[in-house]
Amino acid sequence: MGHYVQTEDNVNIYVEDIGEGVPVIFLHGWPANHLMFEYQYTLLAEQGYRCIGVDLRGFGKSDAPWEHYSYDRMADDLRSIIDELRLENAALVGFSMGGAIAVRYMARHQGYGIHRLLLAGAATPVFTRRPGIDYGMEPDDVTSQLIDAAYENRPAMLNKLGLKFTRTKTQPGMMVWLESLCYQASHHGTIKAAVSLRDEDLRNDLTAINVPTVVFHGRKDKIVQPELGELTAQSIPNARLVMFEHSGHAMLFDEPEKFNRELLTFLDGSATDGQLLQAAEAQRNL
Repeated sequence: MGHYVQTEDNVNIYVEDIGEGVPVIFLHGWPANHLMFEYQYTLLAEQGYRCIGVDLRGFGKSDAPWEHYSYDRMADDLRSIIDELRLENAALVGFSMGGAIAVRYMARHQGYGIHRLLLAGAATPVFTRRPGIDYGMEPDDVTSQLIDAAYENRPAMLNKLGLKFTRTKTQPGMMVWLESLCYQASHHGTIKAAVSLRDEDLRNDLTAINVPTVVFHGRKDKIVQPELGELTAQSIPNARLVMFEHSGHAMLFDEPEKFNRELLTFLDGSATDGQLLQAAEAQRNL
């Protein structure tokens, strides 16, 4: 069931609410939307979980205000959703920029409503290089390759980004589908969120996380370098790192069986091998 949650600045955020049971909140990466997790929604709903898929402001079916795409603002949007839906003891799953927003939420709102955290290919501690961190994209490269490129030719930018998104290129239908999700984003929201992706720094936020946390990262990631995943895990007290040796940025598409297995292990370890294989086969056949 899909519905909207209004935030305090009168922006309507779209939420897909599937299944019943322990809530699992999903925050998508830039510039996709909640549908990137659709295989996980089906799998988890079958296992007795309630999946809450969020379209961040400016993306998918959510409103796209002209301004306010900071991590603080998007973390506050998540707080509005948790309050409106009265969510308690939820698991929070954030991918790429969604992982960065999840980290900001945990620090800014003291983890309100969240009892465990999963960061997948998260754009943390930073997305771009800066003093003290020698990994990540160069800020000027983000400006030219993502921001300026979106101003000039968004389809070309998305196509080039898609080539780095996964390591395996044997699923053309899947790549077309993923790219179609990115076209649903607003133009200005895509650009302004990329500015936050370039400029935000989450080093202090990571140390404030105090719930069980697991970090997923692709060993072959060309968007968020694997060293950043290692730094993220080292910065969060008692976090566990799961490296996906055969994955690029999007391990949920490169190694779907492992991703689903580790996701369910993170939640409760209840999935059977047959259910995991069925979910992975559905992804391969798209």
